[in-house]
Amino acid sequence: MKCPFCQNQEDKVIDSRASREGDAIRRRRECLKCGKRFTSYERVEELVPMVIKKDGRREPFHTEKIRSGLLIACKKRPIETERIERIVDTIEKNLVGLGVKEVESSWIGEQIMAELKDLDKVAYVRFASVYRKFKDINELMDEVKTLFEPHKDKLK
Repeated sequence: MKCPFCQNQEDKVIDSRASREGDAIRRRRECLKCGKRFTSYERVEELVPMVIKKDGRREPFHTEKIRSGLLIACKKRPIETERIERIVDTIEKNLVGLGVKEVESSWIGEQIMAELKDLDKVAYVRFASVYRKFKDINELMDEVKTLFEPHKDKLK
């Protein structure tokens, strides 16, 4: 660890403790050359895979894109922001849990669709209309009909 003051690489750890959130270790250090003290944080590095887009491009995974899509789909719906954040966290944890270096963007889209289908039908249709790029109203209507098919089985 380089001292931020004199760039010396030798120091001693004076104090170590978990951060408030519990996701890092906070270490108080003292440089053995200049004697100044500084703090460092140690975190687990999570391997977040690259996303393979439909056109073959690869880009880093960004939770903000998921959050943005969910917020647009859920706009003016009775859905708590906390619930949207839980969906974002769930999808990110599932993605990291796959343990792969790359994932198709369609996997992420289907995960979002599954979460929205259980959460809010209107938000689901909004997201589906953009994600699935319906060519006409009939494709949209077919998707809406699938939302109510389970109800038909329960009524019989």
